Amino acid sequence: MSRSARPLAALVAVLALALALTGCGSNGSGSKDSTPIKDSSGTPTVDITFKGDSVTPQGESLKVKAGDPLKLHITADKGGEIHVHSSPEQHIEYAAGTTDKTLKLDQPGVVDVESHSLDKLILQLQVR
Repeated sequence: MSRSARPLAALVAVLALALALTGCGSNGSGSKDSTPIKDSSGTPTVDITFKGDSVTPQGESLKVKAGDPLKLHITADKGGEIHVHSSPEQHIEYAAGTTDKTLKLDQPGVVDVESHSLDKLILQLQVR
């Protein structure tokens, strides 16, 4: 390799490494793939917290099994509604305080769970 080609090869290697490392991080939406934690009865459960104009989790991706129940444990400072883009679509109303609701998703695919009033994606459920 000629002397003038060495710096170029080093630059290409550094750029390739930087691109590979960038692909290993978050997709920018704060999502991560995980499996819901099971409650004492063994039902997969997701904790959702509404406080002011924020919600957690936000954009998290969860793997769930088709046909199995999924409990949403909702803690909120004021009442509202969660929209589940399943087939059929579901609207889950919750009150201020603590509310538990159970979903059952029968069709495999990706199901978005959103707060339309906050215009935020809460979860992406990977139904398998």
